[in-house]
Amino acid sequence: MTDTPLFERVTIVGIGLIGSSLARALKAGGLAGHVAAHDADAAALATAEELGVADSIHGDVVEAVADADLVVLAIPVGVYGAMAAVMGPHLKAGAIVTDVGSVKEEVIRAIKPALPAGTHLVPGHPVAGTEHSGPESGFAELFRDRWAILTPEKGTDTKAVERVSEMWRRVGSDVEIMDAAHHDRVLAITSHLPHLIAYTIVATAADLEGELQIERQGDDVVTTAEVIKYSAGGFRDFTRIAGSNPVMWRDVFLSNKDAVLEMLGRFSEDLTALQRAIRWDDGDQLEALFTRTRAIRRGVVEAGQAGRFQYTENGDDDGETDDDA
Repeated sequence: MTDTPLFERVTIVGIGLIGSSLARALKAGGLAGHVAAHDADAAALATAEELGVADSIHGDVVEAVADADLVVLAIPVGVYGAMAAVMGPHLKAGAIVTDVGSVKEEVIRAIKPALPAGTHLVPGHPVAGTEHSGPESGFAELFRDRWAILTPEKGTDTKAVERVSEMWRRVGSDVEIMDAAHHDRVLAITSHLPHLIAYTIVATAADLEGELQIERQGDDVVTTAEVIKYSAGGFRDFTRIAGSNPVMWRDVFLSNKDAVLEMLGRFSEDLTALQRAIRWDDGDQLEALFTRTRAIRRGVVEAGQAGRFQYTENGDDDGETDDDA
């Protein structure tokens, strides 16, 4: 708990998993004199109010951002532009706008034109989340020992960048400053492509339902329903990731399509090579690949990125709530 808050008033737009977790963390750490929350979903607002997630709850975003020193967008990237257009004229001079979205170039394109002179845009991405949604799923510790990536444009007010950086540090995150385009390429391979693969694998299994029958003994068969029912850990992990907010991830793929398509192309080439190795009984190639990738996994664990919590890149939220990143 700090004696002097970093911000007098913070407004969080979108009160799903990420938004509600940040609100809780700000309140727990005494980082804001007042935390205001807005969401387009009346049910989410009611839940947030019942749980005491924020100091004030607002159905009107203009009312919510009035006099805010910091506004955090935790809504789907696809509605950033429309939201910025509504709230922009009502931001006070010196206000800082940031976000929690998984893509960053689109954030700058969507928000910057709507912000009045004298305000500051510091795009952000806390690389944290779970597959759960809604304000009831948030918790203040979500950001501990996670990365928070900021992608301010050159010339952005340094004090504004430092204040947003300090906020993330105080809620437990390590802060990295990165170019927006570079961020989008990095996240395309570390987050976006894995989610795309997870959605595809689960959809493939679902499409097999009622079609595939695996012969066992005589007329006895194993159906796809049983394959899913008795799925091993690998498939369970895919279903967890595929349980992330569909609205958020739709917007992520459309907003970062160039980088995602590039990484998907590379993955397809590697998958074809793996398919060839299996077909031609090339055990040496398979073992070499698996050995190399296991070393990478160990590096992830040693870097502390395997996670105390089930993680699905802040692809975690809920529609118009916070997953909306």
